[in-house]
Amino acid sequence: MAQILDPLPPNSGDAILCCYVNATSKVQIARICNIPNWYFERVVFPGQRLVFETMPEAVLEIHSGMMASAILSDKIPCDRLRVNDEPQPETAPTQKQHEQDKDKNTKWEGIRKNVEKTPILTTPALAGVS
Repeated sequence: MAQILDPLPPNSGDAILCCYVNATSKVQIARICNIPNWYFERVVFPGQRLVFETMPEAVLEIHSGMMASAILSDKIPCDRLRVNDEPQPETAPTQKQHEQDKDKNTKWEGIRKNVEKTPILTTPALAGVS
């Protein structure tokens, strides 16, 4: 992942991909301060997902607050925010999985038949209570 604004220091060999989600209703500031010669700070809006690249030893600080004040509310080691960015190998379904899928389809067919046989009600239901 390219970080055009703040590229990682040249001596950072094993960068990891991380993801942080602001699950609050407040605007937050995400900051990494413990990596020498590197500045990382982003505004994270409520519900926003922040995906970034950093070193495994980095610590993400989350600052939240109102207007001109900011309070350090959390420190998260970035190795806990790591995203598995390796592609997952596709595996062919096994015979057991085929049988389970067939059983599921059979169950749904029975439910569909019962729904089709259910008569439609033509009389109105209770419309209101006085």
